[in-house]
Amino acid sequence: MSRRPEKALTDDDRVLWSLVARTATPLKGRTTVEVPLVAVTPVSAGAGSSATPPPAPPAAKPKQQHVAHVLDDPTLDKLAKGRLPIEGRVDLHGLTQDEAHSLLYSFLSRAHAGGVRYVLVITGKGSSSGGDGVLRRSVPAWLSTPLFRPLVSSHDHAARHHGGSGALYVRLRRTRA
Repeated sequence: MSRRPEKALTDDDRVLWSLVARTATPLKGRTTVEVPLVAVTPVSAGAGSSATPPPAPPAAKPKQQHVAHVLDDPTLDKLAKGRLPIEGRVDLHGLTQDEAHSLLYSFLSRAHAGGVRYVLVITGKGSSSGGDGVLRRSVPAWLSTPLFRPLVSSHDHAARHHGGSGALYVRLRRTRA
């Protein structure tokens, strides 16, 4: 059996991996591994032929990650009782994380551009083997990332008849006129 030749990671791959590694939780009994921050530096036109990667930036204190606010109780109650309209919904069942992430971003971008305020994001409850679903855990974390921050004001678990813990109410930010 032959091994594949190892490819060098691109800067984009390193950035993506550091973002993913920061969101992972260690297995029971294991310690957290510190992942250094990776910054993408623009490459000038003449300096792109060097085979050695640029030196890593000094490790800085990780910034405290912004957490999206949870919906306030009166709003949550109004959504659950149907007094506030849910103006859009997206179902992420059966999608991979990459597919779900891109679909969620495009859906929320279109909804935000259209002036929609409240949407329902259905993640599903996860596998039937008793474990939490990957999307059920990932989507709330995605909504708190810098990519979604300009779109999402707050989010919270949906009422039972809207999907319960397998769905999220998402309040989008107001569009600036």
